[in-house]
Amino acid sequence: MSDPSRIIDPQQIETSIMMLKQYVRDDDIAPLIDVLESMAVDPRNEALLDQLSDAFGRLGLQQGVVLTYAPYLSTLLSDGLFDDTD
Repeated sequence: MSDPSRIIDPQQIETSIMMLKQYVRDDDIAPLIDVLESMAVDPRNEALLDQLSDAFGRLGLQQGVVLTYAPYLSTLLSDGLFDDTD
């Protein structure tokens, strides 16, 4: 993360995981949930942000459903988190 003022909130991630597990019962989101669970444990791991972006990108049409029940992902996936320039 190039912007140290942006902090990933593990509680928000946990809430997102809970909502996805409760309302989106689709095996296609399992890789995304796996990454989110890792992020909840290690929120400062930059490699997990890349994995999250990749897992989300592979969801296709499921992206809308995921963002409906886990809107915090839009914050995590915002361009600001992935900028490598200062």
